[in-house]
Amino acid sequence: MMGDTIPAVEARALSRVYGSGDARVEALREIDLRVEPGRFVAVMGPSGSGKSTLLHLLGGLDAPTGGSILIGGEDLSRLNDDQLTLLRRRRIGFIFQAFNLLDVLSAVENVALPLLIDGMSEAAAHADALAALTLVGMAERRDHFPGRLSGGEQQRLAIARALVMRPLLLLADEPTGNLDSGNSDQVMALLRGLVDKQGQTILMVTHSARHAALADRLIHLRDGRIVEEQDLSRCRPASKVLEDLEALS
Repeated sequence: MMGDTIPAVEARALSRVYGSGDARVEALREIDLRVEPGRFVAVMGPSGSGKSTLLHLLGGLDAPTGGSILIGGEDLSRLNDDQLTLLRRRRIGFIFQAFNLLDVLSAVENVALPLLIDGMSEAAAHADALAALTLVGMAERRDHFPGRLSGGEQQRLAIARALVMRPLLLLADEPTGNLDSGNSDQVMALLRGLVDKQGQTILMVTHSARHAALADRLIHLRDGRIVEEQDLSRCRPASKVLEDLEALS
């Protein structure tokens, strides 16, 4: 049963407060969220609603003021700094609006870097990196440096880097924010395909209602609270998803 599945990520009464006194800001207010493995969840909301704060907390990049976060059933608050670093590296993949690629490294070297940091041999790391590049359609660009790639190619390269550790959870913060409409649609088709074909779990923050419509579930944030949730998988049959993807490709 779905309820018996350990969620990829779960937040319980999650809160984050910045500042104090007159400068106090409640960025998140007792958020409850559960994302099952193999699901694509989109988060929308106006600026300042807490979207990026939520992603940073779930990814262990920031600590909550209250509540708890579990990644694959593991409570982040019980981990020391070294354990948290290891969990982020091995279980969570990050995709940001800025590609955050190293210009002095080739595509395959950029993707292999997390594996090398984790102690894998260079040969094995490059083999896994090439497999990840193949998954995102970038194998032929493996020896290219980021400066010789288009924006869409750079983001696909960043996605390959996020995938190379085979993470339980992929967190995407405005992944198409720096791309034109054509490249944006291609990246979204890729993300949807990772869920459908690889069983990847994705939580994505986006301002685009069109792109959010490709998710299985849509969460609306306002003033640090979840104000609405929509199960999009029940609204859109599988055949319509395929039509959408073909239109985007």
